[in-house]
Amino acid sequence: MPHPCQRCGACCARFRVAFHWSETTAFSAQGMPLELTEPLDAHRVSMRGTDCRQPHCINLAGRVGSEVSCREYARRPSPCRDLAAAWEHGQPSPQCDRARAAYGLAPLTPASWQKAQ
Repeated sequence: MPHPCQRCGACCARFRVAFHWSETTAFSAQGMPLELTEPLDAHRVSMRGTDCRQPHCINLAGRVGSEVSCREYARRPSPCRDLAAAWEHGQPSPQCDRARAAYGLAPLTPASWQKAQ
């Protein structure tokens, strides 16, 4: 079974992804490509497509709720690294639940992870 996030992608198409500019290629060659971001304020940028009424990250490939992937997964910024899917590490995630609900997807449960292993 694929990782539940690879069948979801709701968080990538629901929330603004804002992070410090030092996580971009403007600071390090290993950072998020600067051209995939847009300025947010003096210290932060956001992923293109996420700072709008109907967010959808420019790096999200596929269809939410079906099969998705991140085009820049290895370089994803801290908000993406920090957002754990519900029950992935034995803890609930209200943010994950809200994103999934917005797309009509059932919340993940501890059993979702038993199936994925």
